[in-house]
Amino acid sequence: MLPRPHTTLLLLAVPFAAVTVAVVLNACRLKLYADRHRIEIAARPRPACPQCHGNGGWWTDGAFPDMEACGCWAKRRELRIRLLPSPAWNEPPF
Repeated sequence: MLPRPHTTLLLLAVPFAAVTVAVVLNACRLKLYADRHRIEIAARPRPACPQCHGNGGWWTDGAFPDMEACGCWAKRRELRIRLLPSPAWNEPPF
């Protein structure tokens, strides 16, 4: 039995769409994370940034050093879509 034309088209279109999305996200310096609970698109540091040189930030001096985030990625918005609620923990905390 031969597959229907629209089924064959769908089987070819889905991998092409996935590859296209991956290329666009990589070119825009975005990171895609997906699981059954959420889909998240977040920014990544630019490799050619003159301030952080692609590291995403730098360490501050002082008694308690802390990571200072660079504006090349920290001030960009992220998109998060919730799919399924996370399961509740059924065990006591301690």
